Amino acid sequence: MSNPHDFHTPQSSYSREDLLKSSEGGYFGPGNAQLPAPPMLMLDRITEISMDGGEYGKGRVIGELDITPRLWFFASLFAGDPVMPGCLGLDAMWQLIGYWLGWSGLPGKGRAVGVGEVEFRGPITPETRCVRYEVDLRQVRRGRLGLSVADGRVLGDGTCVYAARDMRVAMVR
Repeated sequence: MSNPHDFHTPQSSYSREDLLKSSEGGYFGPGNAQLPAPPMLMLDRITEISMDGGEYGKGRVIGELDITPRLWFFASLFAGDPVMPGCLGLDAMWQLIGYWLGWSGLPGKGRAVGVGEVEFRGPITPETRCVRYEVDLRQVRRGRLGLSVADGRVLGDGTCVYAARDMRVAMVR
């Protein structure tokens, strides 16, 4: 398995174009982490990514999604009640954790393997302008099985609308 840093020099932030390149595969080298392609790519940019930041000092990643009333999921969940499905916000945080693992140099493909608890506090609607995902890594295991455990929050226009604890992503080969 190739070393992701042989193919990618880590940056402290990423544009939508960077994230779209990652969704095409090979960004971190053949067989390594990649983001999903649109429409399942739930990020427009990564504004902060670090190895030692965050609440636990083990890494932090922050991403954002610009909301427009025309986004596909508003017409797909509840007829006449357009809200972003909560599972998409959770998936966005898993996407960020998998990206962080590849960015940090771990080989393999990121796969969500669990979450401890999720608390929903409110909706994301077409009136929301920006969703911000904040993920703090609590544990990072390197070696044959790369694994991360993280906590995160989803904010709609600065207000926390859901929080998750013990999100787990493994790097499978």
